[in-house]
Amino acid sequence: MRFDLTDLRLFVHIAESGSITAGARLAHLALPSASARIRGMEEALAVPLLRRGRRGAEPTEAGRALLHHARAIARQVDGMQADLAEFASGLKGRIRLLCNTSAMTEFLPDALAAFLAAHPQLGIDLEERLSRDIVQAVTDGEADIGIVSDAVDASALQTFAFRDDALALVMARSHPLAKQNRNRRSINYADALAHDFIGLAGDSAFQRYAAEQASRLGLRMHCKIRLRSFEAVCRMAASGVGLALMPETAARRNAAADKLLVLKVSDDWAKRKLLVCVRDLAALPRHARELVSALRQATP
Repeated sequence: MRFDLTDLRLFVHIAESGSITAGARLAHLALPSASARIRGMEEALAVPLLRRGRRGAEPTEAGRALLHHARAIARQVDGMQADLAEFASGLKGRIRLLCNTSAMTEFLPDALAAFLAAHPQLGIDLEERLSRDIVQAVTDGEADIGIVSDAVDASALQTFAFRDDALALVMARSHPLAKQNRNRRSINYADALAHDFIGLAGDSAFQRYAAEQASRLGLRMHCKIRLRSFEAVCRMAASGVGLALMPETAARRNAAADKLLVLKVSDDWAKRKLLVCVRDLAALPRHARELVSALRQATP
């Protein structure tokens, strides 16, 4: 069995893109050469690695096993290159970091700014996803580090405390729900879902999470308008257009005291904590371990 790194990277590209043609392009190989490499791998193993069809190619059971190891090997090679970066002029290390919306908007900007200022030779690929998808990505080796809500099962990973992330509802003080609850500090999510909401635009992980929680209650969140930031959402809420669900930190920061009422959501799922998660801290490249350390030290 003789696989080289090009074979393994090619297979990862094909599996992730769902296409031999796209995988060959990403691996900078001609299509006949890529096809020959995959065929050679299958012949060496005596099992099919890809299931080919009209819609592309997807890994077989054997292919998924190979994909797991190929990603691990690629990650180790990347880690080796990063650890040797200080000895190779111009070589920069990169860290793949996945996080949920709260971490992206509320907590990471300051922490990452300080880390990057202290490590000018490094770069960070930052992407927002749902917490459950982040756990899967870190488990599969698609990301070095994840930041997730403790509401998801991350027991297969190593986790470290990062931040408290309670959720709150924001509304104009003139809103009917605010008038009914002006002397309270918290509210049930179900009680709010009869009213119009203001949500986040685009494919927001936070917005999908909020809609899922409504669905679990057998209810539906109706968004009258979607905006790009929590700051813009708060400004719209102040006009009385609707309610907004968001991290309490964002609500307190953006809420004008004389116009907006902030009520904590009393449901258990809204009393969240954020966790830093990795598959194996000791196996991470040095610069990724240093980022985990910086995030843990930044925990108040």
